[in-house]
Amino acid sequence: MTRIALFGAGGKMGTRLTRNLQKTDFDVAHVELSPEGQQRLKEDFAVTCVAPDEAIIGADVVVLAVPDAVIGKVASLIVPKLASGTVVICLDPAAPHAGHLPPRDDIAYFVTHPCHPGLFRNEDSEAGRRDFFGGVAAPQGIVNALMQGSEAQYALGDAVARAIFAPVARSHRVTVEHMAYLEPGLTETVCASLVTVLREAMEEVIRRGIDRDCAREFLLGHMSVLTAVMFDEIPGKFSEACEKAIEFGRPMLMRDDWKKVFEPEEIRASIVRIT
Repeated sequence: MTRIALFGAGGKMGTRLTRNLQKTDFDVAHVELSPEGQQRLKEDFAVTCVAPDEAIIGADVVVLAVPDAVIGKVASLIVPKLASGTVVICLDPAAPHAGHLPPRDDIAYFVTHPCHPGLFRNEDSEAGRRDFFGGVAAPQGIVNALMQGSEAQYALGDAVARAIFAPVARSHRVTVEHMAYLEPGLTETVCASLVTVLREAMEEVIRRGIDRDCAREFLLGHMSVLTAVMFDEIPGKFSEACEKAIEFGRPMLMRDDWKKVFEPEEIRASIVRIT
């Protein structure tokens, strides 16, 4: 039986992983330092936490479900004590890409991150329709990168990733560098910024006298159809009036050089800010 040491088990992400791992045959040792997290695990999952040094005894896999800013510190305390061949799993590319994982050639470093359930999906259940984050009822994709290690260790990492983010529809393999282009580059720097602007735009028309329910329904409905057309979910094209509005509106909203956020130095700078 594969033994997993789950660090940060009582945190926001850790409890999601704990819930899903309880549905598997993995032998899991839970590590949580905060008293609140320990109590949460005990009440919600009947889990008793163990000390870090106890958790890693015989561990085949160590999952670091801890914030990006402390992964380097946590890893520096754990990694030197791990048995040769252990697979260390990070849930975000930031710390690995920034070089915060201590060097050790005889273990594997594996990075995984969920895609989250997509905008265009047809779920049979209400739980699936309301599962926006993933890991509960709606299938989602995951993205994996093997920073170092063997193909067998990649397969083990992928198996654990499919379990913690279940139900998983697809597993994509990329490099750690490419994963950093996806996050923070594509999803946080670009997508989250633009979504924030959309919310601010809605609030602005509300400030100018539009009813909130009206503005919200109008915006979200147009977001749905415009996104479906733009991402080839349905056949069609924008109207001439819409194309003309984009022609004049885009320069007011976007700098000409906005794609420089994907330059390697910009990606590194973004990662430094969050780690």
